[in-house]
Amino acid sequence: MFSTVLSSKGQVIIPKTLRAARRWGPGTRLEVFDTPEGVLFRPVQHAAQGELASGLLAIRQRVAYRGPVVSIADMDAAVLREAAQRQLAQAPAAKSTRKPKR
Repeated sequence: MFSTVLSSKGQVIIPKTLRAARRWGPGTRLEVFDTPEGVLFRPVQHAAQGELASGLLAIRQRVAYRGPVVSIADMDAAVLREAAQRQLAQAPAAKSTRKPKR
């Protein structure tokens, strides 16, 4: 039997031997249930992973991009062109060579 203490923030430390036995590492998400016997912690069950191809197809359908396929090199070149244009647009105006009147 193990015991623990509830912190002022409502946090409970699960003893290390129990965490190790259940393979619950840092960041493990737990569902919390109130049962007649007490509080039950259970790891969140993730949805079953499908095939990569079907997952990618679902993403493509959500995005609904119907344009041509563009290579990474083309995308990189487009980003660099846009960055250069924005840098030119933000450059300070050329300074005048005339001396100000006093």
